Formats: sequence, C-alpha cells, structure tokens
Amino acid sequence: MALIDLIQRQLDDNTVSQLSQQLGADPNTTRQAVPAALTALLGGLSQNVQQPGGAQQLDSALAEHADGAGGNLATLLGGGAIGSQGGGILGHIFGNHQPAVASQVGQRTGLNQSQAARLLILLAPFVLHYLAKQRQQQPVNAGAGAGYAPAGGGMAGGITDILNGERQRIEQTHPQHSGLFDILGNLAGGLLGGRR
Repeated sequence: MALIDLIQRQLDDNTVSQLSQQLGADPNTTRQAVPAALTALLGGLSQNVQQPGGAQQLDSALAEHADGAGGNLATLLGGGAIGSQGGGILGHIFGNHQPAVASQVGQRTGLNQSQAARLLILLAPFVLHYLAKQRQQQPVNAGAGAGYAPAGGGMAGGITDILNGERQRIEQTHPQHSGLFDILGNLAGGLLGGRR
C-alpha cells in the first residue's frame, strides 16, 4: 500500500482531531493539508537520494526507524518525543530551507507557515518509519523478482524505486500537490546535513 493511501486510511476523526489541535487549525483544513505535507517530505527525500551517496545515507537513517510504533499515526501523535524527532528529520531532509518548504505547503493548503512547519514535523517520523518498512520488504537483488536493481551492487538503489513509486501514486490521487516534488528541487538541503 502506498504511503498516501495508508495515511488516508489512518486519518479517522480522532486522529484528525489530534493533528488539528496540535496545529491550531480546523479539522477540514488539517485533513486536506496532509497529502501536501507528505508530498513535500517525499519530494525532499527524492532530491536527496539523487545526490552522491544520498541513497546510502537514507538507507542508514531508515535503519534507525524500522522498529517501534511509527507505523501508527495516532500512536506517534500521542508520543512526547515526536516534536524533537520530527524536527531533527526535517533538518536532515531540508537543511536551512525548512521555512521555504513550509511556506510552499502553507500556500497550497490554507495553513500558515508555522502550522505547515508543525505538520511536517509531526508527519516526518511516520514517513521514515513507513519507508523503513518498505525497504525491509524489498528483495536484496533484482533476481528476487520484484524488479528492484540496487545501484552500484549495493542495497541502497532500491529506495529510489520506492520513492518513485510513491510519487507516481500521489500524481494519480492528488495531482494538485504533485508539483511539490519539482518545487523542492531548488530548495531541498542535504540529507543528514551533508549539503546545506
């Protein structure tokens, strides 16, 4: 299941209420803003993996998020550490471009920049946990039959395939937000602070 579909399934009224309370936004705006924020996060990650060594660095980061309760958004929102965790992840993805990214998300969703930044922080751990689980389910090599061919003989190349698949799904289901992938091309900083 694609990330956009998984999170939409988890956005029941209670979870949306939790999100909206933390953002200080109304529930309808919050629900509609989630796909845009997810697209921004995935777009930033996609830009990073295209950089030299970026896929390997993301693979290392994903290994730290493979366990725990990150697969359930409501559980994550109830955890006290999500703010600091998500803030650190955003720093790795967007570098010093975080305000510009939040502004782009806000313009598309009706959130102000502060609310959009908070939404990105809250969703970032969920995104990394999801990608970590997807990465674990990949075959080690293309011979396993799923069509993944790791770049350079290593395992990191498959993350690019995962991100490309997520982009295609968003373009199908939320085409109004798909441009965030390209907008972030000029904004995304280096993963793990490598290229800020």
